[in-house]
Amino acid sequence: MSLSSQPDPAKLAAARAAVALVEDGMKLGLGTGSTASVMVRELAARAAAEGLKLRCAATSQATADLAESLGLKVEPLDQIGWLDLTIDGADEVDPDLHLIKGGGGAHLREKIVAAASDRMVVIADPGKVVDRLGAFPLPVEVLQFGFETTRTLIRRALQTLDLGGHDVMQRLKGSDPWVTDEGNVILDLHLAAIPDVVGLARALSAIPGVVEHGLFLSMCDLAIIGKSDGTVVELDGDEGIDADLLAGEGD
Repeated sequence: MSLSSQPDPAKLAAARAAVALVEDGMKLGLGTGSTASVMVRELAARAAAEGLKLRCAATSQATADLAESLGLKVEPLDQIGWLDLTIDGADEVDPDLHLIKGGGGAHLREKIVAAASDRMVVIADPGKVVDRLGAFPLPVEVLQFGFETTRTLIRRALQTLDLGGHDVMQRLKGSDPWVTDEGNVILDLHLAAIPDVVGLARALSAIPGVVEHGLFLSMCDLAIIGKSDGTVVELDGDEGIDADLLAGEGD
């Protein structure tokens, strides 16, 4: 591997700490995104070195393709059944371990897999740790049918939560709409800050046409934050985030 293709040290540290939690015989959920892909590579290397017998459910076709190419056994979630552990990345993590996910467009499958797990561990670099969710655009997966109607209903819901006037932008891939593995499209809500994450999650879930949103509330059990010096900080939601501990770190 060339020096330029070496993974980010913070992401690598978090990935290695999470992979260390894996035990032989486990049924695992594999997340999607740049940090999750580092984890999949580390997991495959450890499984090969130690002869671990693992069954994996992937949260996207991209993750499935990567995992299989590295020798991991990937099966449909329904074939595996309940999972012992899901390891995934996040776009934002707050002190209560609430998350914004979906920057990679896979939050629907990610949420299903996380919900089907005894434990969800999130891996991230310090730049993803925030006091309040919302700086990262909140992804909302919606049906293509009635797309503009759904967008209008989302804007009305935001208005009732004092979040009106913010951009509700369709995600593009080049000049074309971003289409998810499930054949849906994504609206990104540029909210800056979300004062009531529970209220927003409830409002979005109630809108016809919304398939799933990227707010993961009370789903994460542990966040492992990797630092550029190779150390990690573990957040379990019981204590606030030590700003000094993470000072100077970021993307």
